[in-house]
Amino acid sequence: MNYIHALISRKLNFYGNTNPVELTGKYGSPLYVYNESVIRSKCSELKGLTDYPDFVVNYSPKANSNVEILKIVKDEGLLVDAVSSGEIFTDLMAGYSPEDIFYVCNNVTAEELSYAIDARVKISVDSISQLELFGKLNPGGEVSIRINPGVGTGHHKKVVTGGQSTKFGIDIKLIEDVKRILNRYNLTLSGLNQHIGSLFMDSGAYLKSAEIILDIARQFNNLKFIDFGGGFGIPYNKQNNESRLDLKTLGEKLTQIINNWIKEYGRQVTFIIEPGRYIVAESAVLLGSVTAIKLNYNIKYIGTDIGFNVLPRPMIYDSHHDIEIYRESDVQSAKSESVWIVGNMCETGDIIAKDRTLPEIFENDIIGILDSGAYAYSMSSNYNNRLRPAEVLIDINGNDRLIRKKETFEDLVDNFT
Repeated sequence: MNYIHALISRKLNFYGNTNPVELTGKYGSPLYVYNESVIRSKCSELKGLTDYPDFVVNYSPKANSNVEILKIVKDEGLLVDAVSSGEIFTDLMAGYSPEDIFYVCNNVTAEELSYAIDARVKISVDSISQLELFGKLNPGGEVSIRINPGVGTGHHKKVVTGGQSTKFGIDIKLIEDVKRILNRYNLTLSGLNQHIGSLFMDSGAYLKSAEIILDIARQFNNLKFIDFGGGFGIPYNKQNNESRLDLKTLGEKLTQIINNWIKEYGRQVTFIIEPGRYIVAESAVLLGSVTAIKLNYNIKYIGTDIGFNVLPRPMIYDSHHDIEIYRESDVQSAKSESVWIVGNMCETGDIIAKDRTLPEIFENDIIGILDSGAYAYSMSSNYNNRLRPAEVLIDINGNDRLIRKKETFEDLVDNFT
């Protein structure tokens, strides 16, 4: 086994007692490989963000909803979110109790909202009309609301979820309308929540939004919890020494904000964060095979079996992922060169990396797409009737275990009538 360009995974001993060539030979290519120790370490980091006693970390399974990963997160003491009835279902399957699940809905039907009510999970609505719908379905019930604090941030405009150009949350100018509906249906407001965007590396906007939601919270006397949301970023460009999010400073400033507010509010409230990506993004490497190499009009393309049906982020968000190279033979790469790493989908935009300088790559090499644990499998599809790959976990003892089977052709037609 020849690690041509793999400093990060080798430093972590990411593959434990096996290696990328053995794993793809055993489970197929492409292949998602997760490391349990990385998941647990990220859970631990965030549980220690603040020393405020009533502090909760909620994992967001939209980042990765594999039930075996949810079980690890639960074992680490994290609670869990849901944004659909399907996520409620898988959260329960992973062993979570209804009271540990926080369902945050957006433009849902009465049927889906009824499912959440019947499941007895905690519910947040994010519009006046959906609050009215909740009141009609569950008069006298307990509910929370999602606030749009007017502040947003994120790595791409498509993932900014706060501010004046997003569909999410209730405009803070409509709080009086909220109070009227609460009174009309005899609803108890148990909490406030927000989420300003995904993948922030500077905590300024997050801390500002925390101040805003706490200012709104002063208008409600009996809140049980306040959820600051998430968006905690990870350094996708590690090979160029991108800095990490400064959790220590973020935690210190957030603790100060919380303690000052609690003194004024006069009683303890539970505070929640939702760092979905941060928990799992760095826990996975997506392995794939180099299937073709070609030169088209002075551009060298490295063709792989990793299409955007398997890794959608670069196609959707122009996202960067670091790339490692593994080789079964002992042949060395004599040079570095600029290449485009592309997939096998019938779309021009099926590009993993553009103008990336890497050691020379050969057919049959295995490439590893780092930081593929979040918004990869959970956003994957059967476009082009491609099959979704298997998922494998490297456990804390370094052993590999299948946690989702590779799809079959029969899976493509199972639901046809």
